[in-house]
Amino acid sequence: MSVFPAGLARVPNLLMKQLTLSNLTRTNIDLYRAQVELATGRSVNKTSDDAVKAATIAELDDRIERSAQRRRNIEHAGASLGMLDTALGEAGDTALDAKDIALAQISTPSDATQRKQQAAIINSMLTSMYNTLNRQGVAGYVFGGATTSVQPFVEQRGAYLWQGQGSGLFTELGLAQTVPITLGNAEAFAAAAAKVKGSVDLDPALTTGTLLSDTPGARGLGITPGAVEFSFNGGTRVAVDLAGADTIGDVIDTLTSAIRAYEADNGVTVLGAGAIGVSGGSLSIDVATGGSVQFYDQGTGVTAEDFGLANADDTLVFPAGASAGLDLSARLTWRTPVGSMTGLSQALGSIKLTNNRGSATVDLSGAQTLGDVKGLIEAAGVGVRVEINAAGTGIDIVNLLSAGSSGALSIEEAGAGDTTAANLGIRSMTPSSLLSSFNFGRGVQIKDGYIDPTTGQADPTHDIDFTITLGNAAQTKIDIDLRPQDIVTVQTLVDRINSQAAAALAAAGLPATSLTASLGATNNGVVLTQDAGFTSAIAIAPRNNSEAAEDLGFLDGRYDTGSASFVGADRAKVRVAGIFSDLIDLREGLEQDDTIGIGLAGNSLGTSIDLLAETRGVVGGYAQRVEFAERAEEDRTTFDEQVRSSLRDVDYTEAASRFSMLQTQLQAGLQAAAISSRLTLLDFLT
Repeated sequence: MSVFPAGLARVPNLLMKQLTLSNLTRTNIDLYRAQVELATGRSVNKTSDDAVKAATIAELDDRIERSAQRRRNIEHAGASLGMLDTALGEAGDTALDAKDIALAQISTPSDATQRKQQAAIINSMLTSMYNTLNRQGVAGYVFGGATTSVQPFVEQRGAYLWQGQGSGLFTELGLAQTVPITLGNAEAFAAAAAKVKGSVDLDPALTTGTLLSDTPGARGLGITPGAVEFSFNGGTRVAVDLAGADTIGDVIDTLTSAIRAYEADNGVTVLGAGAIGVSGGSLSIDVATGGSVQFYDQGTGVTAEDFGLANADDTLVFPAGASAGLDLSARLTWRTPVGSMTGLSQALGSIKLTNNRGSATVDLSGAQTLGDVKGLIEAAGVGVRVEINAAGTGIDIVNLLSAGSSGALSIEEAGAGDTTAANLGIRSMTPSSLLSSFNFGRGVQIKDGYIDPTTGQADPTHDIDFTITLGNAAQTKIDIDLRPQDIVTVQTLVDRINSQAAAALAAAGLPATSLTASLGATNNGVVLTQDAGFTSAIAIAPRNNSEAAEDLGFLDGRYDTGSASFVGADRAKVRVAGIFSDLIDLREGLEQDDTIGIGLAGNSLGTSIDLLAETRGVVGGYAQRVEFAERAEEDRTTFDEQVRSSLRDVDYTEAASRFSMLQTQLQAGLQAAAISSRLTLLDFLT
């Protein structure tokens, strides 16, 4: 309450007015604060109200705001995962229905007409699957990976291409947790790409344009540019700073400049006519006659070792003449010149790619760099992508088109005498091709080790897998008995056929050249060539219910009269595994009334169904994580809001009482000021 001390009974009017005004102002300020608290419902409205509480409230405000963003992320993630779960569920149900059709068609009697009717149903399932896997959610296309604005699956002449990129988009849930909101790994939703893995180390040579980042260095751990030292004939060491080098050419220029300066300063000749350059995969130094050069690292540095100019025990010395340092193992890049790839045995020509029943011959003779090779192959429009393998030694050709078994990828030579595909290591069938990869991983099944149940003895006649009948007048028959060691590679297979053929021909009184087996010079497939004088075609028949002739492509082969050769079908094709390929195979099996094809497609569908179910389970696990995160976030936010409320919100009862008291205090102060303002000097003299 505004009152005046008794000791100020006689004071100047100015002082009395100042004291009165100060007391009234203080009361008005307190009254204003109380009014603001009642109006806003907050006891702390600015930092000056309570610095400690204000700082705590600011931190809580930030936590609550971040929590609100996380809740939005969680809601977004929940919606996306729900869409993924729905799409995967629909895809799984469609695949199950297709498998049921496959099982029904091979377990119950059906004719060609009925199977063609079922093929029409499978075709509609393909359309349904296509629409399902192109589903859009709140984040865009849910199976598009990181490119959610681009339709992930497109149809190309009856085949299906996944054109998504990246591993998918993720959202943050807090506490270092993230969950995917799109899927980008095509294998996860049964659309796994397949590849022809390069079989040749292209062994790029070092060039002056090679980036230091493109070589692992002599230690295989990358190159760390720094300072090195060199000495001539064991003399004083001279430091050379290579820290600014980006390419091998920069290193050569810097070292050459430093050594030339040393020659000028000391009146000696260090470098010969070859100076410093590259040789194969190493730096090379031509030291003048009668001299030697040695390089060292400074302190704990490893730059000289990385460049192959020194070794760990400092025993590497460059004697007089031209000599190379340690191999830097340059990796392939798209900038690598074709001419620097020492692994190429001849100049590039053309290759033939067949995919989705379409073929393209690609002329690579004009390619200057590996990037040119990539561009020319991909521009052929057959649905492939060229990649450098993980080791950086060769290239792989990735098949992106789900076109079924009949539309799988094959890479062959373009013509007689052209071995470009094999030269690049990308021919899909070579002598070293594993037979276990034939028939899309099913391999080659043979009969072996038959035991007669009556005698208990081995009966080799039951191990014969197929018989080759020559086109001579005597119709000479050659039995082929394949053993496990014969079905390792194409070469071991060819060797076994030639071995058994030679023995059978000798027994029939025919020369060994009457029949030879080999890998086709241009076309993929095992080729059986008979004597050109034989007038009839070669015939091949399976024996003992062996699947070898079928698995090796002989039953689907063709006879070429001009070359007197029987060319087996290509069984080393690369098929994109997945739900689209499985449905295409099932549709074609039904259309062609092919019981074996229907059964194989049904088995493949089982794998795709399992993969879809597994992926759906993973999505369900993420959904549970989202639900848990949502509950945890709500609890955390509720607690923070409670704490903030206890610090910031006003106690209305206390504030109202204080407001009323301040009103009374202000009224009393005003009355006291009014009374004191009426006093005169006469009031003090009486």
